[in-house]
Amino acid sequence: MATSRGGRARRTGLGGVAIAALLFGLAWQVGTVNAAVEGVPAVEKAAETQLDATALYFVSYDGLVNNESFQSSGILTHAGYQYATWYTSTRYAVVARRQLPSGAWQTIQLPHQLSTNDSHNVISLGISPGDGRLHVAMDTHNSAVYYVKSEAGLVSNPASRSWVASRFGAVQRTLDGVDLGSITYPQFVTTPKNTLQLHYRTGSSGNGTMEFAEYGTAWSKVGRWQSATGSYSLNGATSPTRNLYPHGMTYGANGRLHATFTWREGATAVLCNSGGLANHDTGYVYSDDQGRTWRNTTGALVATTGTATQVSLGSPGLVVDALSVDHGLMNQESQAIDSTNQPHAIISYVPGRFTQCVTSYAADRTRYARPFHVWRDSAGAWHKMEIPVALNATGRSQLVFDAADNAYVVLPFGRVVAASKASGWTDWAVAFDGAGLNAFGEVLVDRSRISSDGILSIMYQRASSGTTSSPLRVLDLRLG
Repeated sequence: MATSRGGRARRTGLGGVAIAALLFGLAWQVGTVNAAVEGVPAVEKAAETQLDATALYFVSYDGLVNNESFQSSGILTHAGYQYATWYTSTRYAVVARRQLPSGAWQTIQLPHQLSTNDSHNVISLGISPGDGRLHVAMDTHNSAVYYVKSEAGLVSNPASRSWVASRFGAVQRTLDGVDLGSITYPQFVTTPKNTLQLHYRTGSSGNGTMEFAEYGTAWSKVGRWQSATGSYSLNGATSPTRNLYPHGMTYGANGRLHATFTWREGATAVLCNSGGLANHDTGYVYSDDQGRTWRNTTGALVATTGTATQVSLGSPGLVVDALSVDHGLMNQESQAIDSTNQPHAIISYVPGRFTQCVTSYAADRTRYARPFHVWRDSAGAWHKMEIPVALNATGRSQLVFDAADNAYVVLPFGRVVAASKASGWTDWAVAFDGAGLNAFGEVLVDRSRISSDGILSIMYQRASSGTTSSPLRVLDLRLG
């Protein structure tokens, strides 16, 4: 596969894609497991459980508040127990747990109801390993967060603790007194030093910045690391502001924090058509000191958190795959780190062979969008390959790896495509077709469970209409 060295990926030759596309069509017709493609990792259904028969349902920004793929995390595993969170039909936030592999779900209702019908106002869970607390951030879209944390030791010794509401503290609008201001997209990340970080955006779409706070035994703000400044010009117009949308904030086994991302421009006049989506380019930065300093793909220092030197449009060497605003590129998709500590991302957009000007991002993405696998090798070269499966949806996909570095992408509606490490991730084919799930759009995945027992848990909500509640379920797939 051809690549270039200067931090830019060249399009992979797609000679094998036509074959894979044919195999995809065959697999879709014959059932859930694609056994016809030699070498492609296997996926097998292990179990399925129901979290809520009547979970809250409304469509906003083409998504559901219980299943937006940028949640980090809506479902996770720790110390032999799995945790999940959602809003009930009465709008209350709930947190549930079960003992793996087959314990019954236990549910706690928190004293907070969703404030508005906005799918951005998701619930995110985090665990601070140092004191064994479960942290909950919820119901925020450019507003003060609602935050709750459990008593110490609740998740580190779960079998010895009853699952009751009194294990959790009061709902706060700060992090134990640390005021974050108005934020969006709170995402918890556990560091290799067993601290917990909360990454979030301040400001608005098209004019926002990335910041984070950190918890050891108490919260503190670390600061801002991304700037909205700079000028982006296209189609006879110039945009003076933007925000960075990360595809994830992910630590590798060697302690490096990775962030692949897209830019969202503030001035939609740069679009070829106002119905498009003002996202452009895939960028990449990393940090070897838990987010205090940031470097580009070649190792050059580009930002220091909390200072005037921040990641910005003008920072050198950020773009690893160039794409203009006119292709409906999706923000906040997905990334994962392989066992050699190299970053991989899934991005999706409308390829130029369909149109060079997206005029309705939802309709054009549903009709034309394709997912792409973008990754860096150990020599520092970036690669890119189109996954030969139509999204048939507006929304995002999720990327995970098994213990052998085989890759699995969970597409909208719960479909899973896979590629083997042995092929260099070129033999993409359907491994699970999602038939019978009736999932609405995006799904959530439990990345933490894969490393413990090779099971991929997918949290999805069944499609409904209007505001009629619907079942929220967890599908367990055995990988490899």
